[in-house]
Amino acid sequence: MTPASPPAESPAAESSTAETAAGERSRSRPALSPSRAGDFKQCPLLYRFRAVDRIPETPSKAQIKGTVVHAALEDLYGLPAPERGPDRAVTLVDPAWERVLAESPEAAAAVPVEDRAAFLAEARALIEGYYKLEDPTRFEPESCEMRVETELDDGVLLRGFVDRIDVAPTGEVRVVDYKTGRAPREMTESKALFQMKFYALVLLRTRGIVPTQLRLIYLTDGEILTYAPDEAELLRFERTLSAIWKAILAAGQTGDFPPKPGRLCNWCDHKARCPAFGGTPPAYPGWPEILSDANEDVSEDEM
Repeated sequence: MTPASPPAESPAAESSTAETAAGERSRSRPALSPSRAGDFKQCPLLYRFRAVDRIPETPSKAQIKGTVVHAALEDLYGLPAPERGPDRAVTLVDPAWERVLAESPEAAAAVPVEDRAAFLAEARALIEGYYKLEDPTRFEPESCEMRVETELDDGVLLRGFVDRIDVAPTGEVRVVDYKTGRAPREMTESKALFQMKFYALVLLRTRGIVPTQLRLIYLTDGEILTYAPDEAELLRFERTLSAIWKAILAAGQTGDFPPKPGRLCNWCDHKARCPAFGGTPPAYPGWPEILSDANEDVSEDEM
């Protein structure tokens, strides 16, 4: 699969009532997503606040912009290929914003009325810049915003949403993620690829194939980061995820989720309740037997 040239594609029946019920039960179980795994690695207490206490957070303007741009790109690939030109693409930003505004009351606070014209202009500029990196009229993705889920042999449930999956006529698979933040420095590339290896592992376990390419598209910088995983690497990564989940479960049993102060603390919504900064966490509610879908990571946060 040539990195510069998107592949063409294969299209995708309803499940039985029993299968649907089983799927609903599966979705209610505690699961590990790329974001939650990253939270625990960064700071176990942050993981607790987000995944166990589920304390609401205020989205930033940058996060809202990422949500709008992702929604516009998903809408773009819902159009017939000949209609996916740049002029049409930028018209999808305003409707995407209106949907985000309707679904997320926090969006109005994050983007005040007086800032909205500039905010939407920035989102349109990111969509326009996308055309310097890919030509969406030349291929059909297999899926956009696809929910992926699998259970590992040791019982760890993996779950997430993939921005885009491309399948070439010859069967090679490419996993694509859009980022509206800046491209990582060389030293932080491994963190950026953590999410993509997570998805590659899920595809290995659900389809029995190793994706040919993992592609991160950084719209702000106009850069593309690509990576070709191999099966041995993904199996090592699987052991890493199992170890993270084992540590999470151990912390869940005791309630001991220690803070891990670092340079990102100044941007944390929970700094005031963190004991590392003189705060007091709420009483530990106990490890949940069941978590609802509200605890999933629907869109990856480093947009």
